[in-house]
Amino acid sequence: MSSENVLETADQVKSGARHVAIIMDGNGRWAKKQGKLRISGHKAGVKSVRRAVSFAVSHKLDALTLYAFSSENWNRPQQEVLALMELFVWALDSEVKSLHKHNVRLKIIGDTRRFNSRLQERIRRAEELTQNNDGLTLNIAANYGGRWDIIHGVKKLAEQVQDGLLSPEQIDEEMLEDHLCLDGLAPVDLVIRTGGEHRISNFLLWQVAYAEFWFTDTLWPDFDEHVFEGALHAFAQRERRFGGAAPGSA
Repeated sequence: MSSENVLETADQVKSGARHVAIIMDGNGRWAKKQGKLRISGHKAGVKSVRRAVSFAVSHKLDALTLYAFSSENWNRPQQEVLALMELFVWALDSEVKSLHKHNVRLKIIGDTRRFNSRLQERIRRAEELTQNNDGLTLNIAANYGGRWDIIHGVKKLAEQVQDGLLSPEQIDEEMLEDHLCLDGLAPVDLVIRTGGEHRISNFLLWQVAYAEFWFTDTLWPDFDEHVFEGALHAFAQRERRFGGAAPGSA
């Protein structure tokens, strides 16, 4: 990162985070505490997504990226996976008009080819409807993995090399970033993880290199505007150095 970019990023921080990413964890544990099936926790989690998006819009964030379904989540019980897919279809159908009304651009990031044709069509329609909106960009990471994202980007560059359009010597960090899922968006400033766990879980491995992390024991269905506000307040108190030394240090 050049000194010019560091100064630009530092100026952005003064007005708060521009891009927040959230690992939404704790739906299953929330349901268990309620004595309900796990899918009930996922349904409750949709309400928290709605609150988080509304908060992001009102606070004029540039982007909000939510980790909805990882590439490892296929290993969950088949009944739960099928229920999650149906919930995804329902959420797209019920929420996309509201997103469009509020000028939100929806993007589904991840390998969507594994989803059934019905869900893929819903995704296509939702993205097409909102593609020209210039307010909040809402990224839903579905069948997403950070390692997959990097490998997918590298394969695209390798194809260009193979076709003679690019030489290996031309490849740099910026070029690879242009072939990753969040290309064209502001860098991730803050990563929030709910549910009490303290790990990345293969989420945005490249993009969170200089992000701040904030962990909370709050389970995702209980995540609300007050918790989100607390995360942004904590972020505002931090000194971000982007690999540089602290002022006054030797």
